[in-house]
Amino acid sequence: MDIRQLKHLDALAKEGSFTKAAESLNMAQPALSQSIKRLELSLGVTLVNRGGTANKREKKLSLTAEGAALHQHALLIIKQLKQAEAHIKSMANLTKGEVRIGVPGMLGSFYLPSRLMAFRHQYPDLKLSLFEGGTRDSLKMLSREEVDIAIITAQDLSPEFESHLLLTEQMVVAIGTEHPLADETAISLEQFFEHELVMFKPGYFHREWMLSQAKTLGLNANIAFETNLINLIKQVVSQGFAITSVLEMVISERDDILAKPFNPEVYLDLHIAWKRERPISQADRAFVDFLMKNR
Repeated sequence: MDIRQLKHLDALAKEGSFTKAAESLNMAQPALSQSIKRLELSLGVTLVNRGGTANKREKKLSLTAEGAALHQHALLIIKQLKQAEAHIKSMANLTKGEVRIGVPGMLGSFYLPSRLMAFRHQYPDLKLSLFEGGTRDSLKMLSREEVDIAIITAQDLSPEFESHLLLTEQMVVAIGTEHPLADETAISLEQFFEHELVMFKPGYFHREWMLSQAKTLGLNANIAFETNLINLIKQVVSQGFAITSVLEMVISERDDILAKPFNPEVYLDLHIAWKRERPISQADRAFVDFLMKNR
């Protein structure tokens, strides 16, 4: 039993004759008869009563009890198929669909907002669902297929992902204007770890990278504050209670904060990625292409 046979049965039920049903289906009458016969043989029942007369030229057809029951199922299946076709076509035409993306907190707050609004303006019928956290959180959500695409670090890339390099951003030291390091042109890791730090909680690449650097140098990271709230981190830094490391995009001219490069300079490559074995939808592809064109 296949969808074509169900459509043939539906046409018979509506037209009441093989001739009229075949015409409505744009097929030969013998082919329609054979299709219904094969369906009856496969199910082991008679679906069509072929007795009675509608007029002198052709016998009137009616469905048996089994045929009527199957026809009710056929109507539902045909309706669902049409809905599925319409849904997929609308997605292909980008009139429906959802983009589920995992983004690091700093990008979600400082890099993506204007681009999201521009994307939304271009594709008003697409739904955007953002899941914000650390880069490690984005990686986990992508691996568990809780999101379809995610922005992750180059270090997180593996053969299971396809990706594009989205941006390269410098990691800087954020310090208050009255901090002892304020007059330094660049700051070494050794200098950085001499001071109290405010850092993201576990799950953020920045934290993991800084702690790994401290371990390599045989130094201790004096973490005085932990929070994932970027604005709170900036307030702690501006008031001179601690220093931190953030992407350069986070510090603006309005902040009472200085952004000093590391010595040597440190850059972070961020990629937009998706699972290789799970092709992304038309909506996701449109979002990826949009970001790549508007980096």
